[in-house]
Amino acid sequence: DFLPLKCDACGEIFCKDHIRYDDHRCSSAYKKNVQVPVCPLCKGGGAVQKGEIPDIVVGAHMGGGGKYNPAQQKQRIFTNKCLKPGCKRKEMMKVVCEQCGGNFCIKHRHPLDHDCKGSSHPTSKA
Repeated sequence: DFLPLKCDACGEIFCKDHIRYDDHRCSSAYKKNVQVPVCPLCKGGGAVQKGEIPDIVVGAHMGGGGKYNPAQQKQRIFTNKCLKPGCKRKEMMKVVCEQCGGNFCIKHRHPLDHDCKGSSHPTSKA
């Protein structure tokens, strides 16, 4: 069975066994055969120019030419800063005072430890 298929790059007619660009050594393949590799780290991509190897382009991108830089994108875990004046501690989770609603570290979480202004009487001395 010869099914005539037209190459979308050069316009020549080929059978199903020779329709691929490499199979018939298509001289116009560069017009259509464009690869867009995707970076596995930042999910960004870019077209590979004629004559470039996709693995090398992605490797250069990951090596510092791209958006992904692990040193700059350091994940911060301790983001909840204590509101007690002078305290610079940060906690992983919020520790909210029930009386004033402020966020404090473990050391200053009790109303007496952070001079709570939420109510006139602290409930307990912890």
